[in-house]
Amino acid sequence: MENVYLARRYPVGIQTFERLRKENYLYIDKTDLVWKITKESPYVFLSRPRRFGKSLLSTTLAAYFHGRKDLFEGLKIMQLEQEWETYPVIHLDLSVAKRQPSADELRQTLMWLMNPLCEKYGRNELETSPGKMLNGLIHRVYEQTGKQVAVIIDEYDAPLLDVLHTSEQLEQFRNIMQEFYVQLKANEAMIKFCFITGITKFSQLSIFSTINNLLNVSMDPRYAAICGITEDEFSTDMAPDIAMLAREYECSPEEMHAKLKLQYDGYRFSEMSPDIYNPFSLLKCFNHRRIANYWFDSGTPTFLIHQMQHFRTDITTLDHLEVPSTAFDRPTEAMNTALPLLYQTGYLTIKDYDRDSLAYTLGIPNQEVRLGFVDGLLPTYIGLDGADVQMGFALKFWRALRKNDLDLALREMQAYLAGLPYIEGFKKKLEDISNTEGFYEWSFYFIFNMLNVYTKTQVKCAGGRIDMVVYIPDTIYVFELKVNGTAADALKQIDTKGYAIAYQTEGRKVVKAGVSFSTESKTIKDWIIADCGE
Repeated sequence: MENVYLARRYPVGIQTFERLRKENYLYIDKTDLVWKITKESPYVFLSRPRRFGKSLLSTTLAAYFHGRKDLFEGLKIMQLEQEWETYPVIHLDLSVAKRQPSADELRQTLMWLMNPLCEKYGRNELETSPGKMLNGLIHRVYEQTGKQVAVIIDEYDAPLLDVLHTSEQLEQFRNIMQEFYVQLKANEAMIKFCFITGITKFSQLSIFSTINNLLNVSMDPRYAAICGITEDEFSTDMAPDIAMLAREYECSPEEMHAKLKLQYDGYRFSEMSPDIYNPFSLLKCFNHRRIANYWFDSGTPTFLIHQMQHFRTDITTLDHLEVPSTAFDRPTEAMNTALPLLYQTGYLTIKDYDRDSLAYTLGIPNQEVRLGFVDGLLPTYIGLDGADVQMGFALKFWRALRKNDLDLALREMQAYLAGLPYIEGFKKKLEDISNTEGFYEWSFYFIFNMLNVYTKTQVKCAGGRIDMVVYIPDTIYVFELKVNGTAADALKQIDTKGYAIAYQTEGRKVVKAGVSFSTESKTIKDWIIADCGE
């Protein structure tokens, strides 16, 4: 098993299918879905979060249309494709057009991006804009090769995301992109296949408003697993990697599987989707032989933070939302909350679906994203650096918790919340929400997650909804929280509704905790702790 593991080469940062195959990097075979999607519609759009394999998928499609049969030997597509006809490909990665300082710079960057193709196929001197250049390219490629063109555009929305709330600049950028994308519809007869990826959906861009046959497969159950790693792929294709990491951590492969699932699994992209692991984080974890929070190496996207600030997003409501699909699968321009971006960027995902009400339950996918929320949102909403908190109060809280001294841990939390120095911009929001149970629930939630403690809020059970369940290796804590109530009432609710019963068979100690908060002091007022059975 060790030799198998050492032979692995993990494609961390490698997004080119040809290089991945030629240099013997690990590849999770998605080529059956690649083949299927090309037969689905001439125009296809797919939205996925960053670092989820959209670029690798784009280069795989480019290799397929180039007829590179040699790169696909041994993969699923070999049982499906019989012809392997070659087509010319226009493949553009618009991630290079991020953060352009002006409309003129954006025009120049788009034209520079197409320049290598112009060197091959020529350029007319009248092609003075990105759209005119793309139009000319499609015509010349079609005329010179005698074949329809495959057009693949990766990260189509990258130029627009950082100017979402700069209205004048957004309008200028959008006009440029409209003139660019309208050429795809105008040249439909010359296009064999058009594939577009991105994070968001700008409906006012021409690709959505004029290409009326553009098929959006972002929430199509058939393509839910086209990016990312499914549970079946993880447990079979990556079994040697799980075993090796288990040896590093001195635990069983089954225990390591559970750790990795908790950390990186949990994404779902349709109501019928299997759970999907974050591929970037999983590969980095195996490459470094260390479980860590890799998805946030580059930090929380600026455009997301700005969107949350713009809409004054209530952080106490994010982890359990029951909404229709129109609330999160909607055009960027029509957003009146940050919810669509939170879903589209992968900070929230589909956790459940009710066929009768057509309602989706959204939640945070996994432990890695929970910690990303803490590190990204603490400075934004409270003004505290997560690392500073971890080294102070949180360290003492964690030590008390690990000793099963919940009484001491809650005393530490009581003192911490009482002295929390909320920044000026947060005071009005604090005033608005500090009378709600959800605010204190999220204060608890943030603190536990800073410590990498698995925490679930608003947990459904036969008796109702449990406010919070906290898991540590040998103990499960069941919390009921009351605002301006009593700890006795909170504990009584746990017992009356049987909140703790479901956890008594898990082989861990189960502790019940009724906690009350005071809206006057903005901290814990009192608490009662009882072992299950008392």
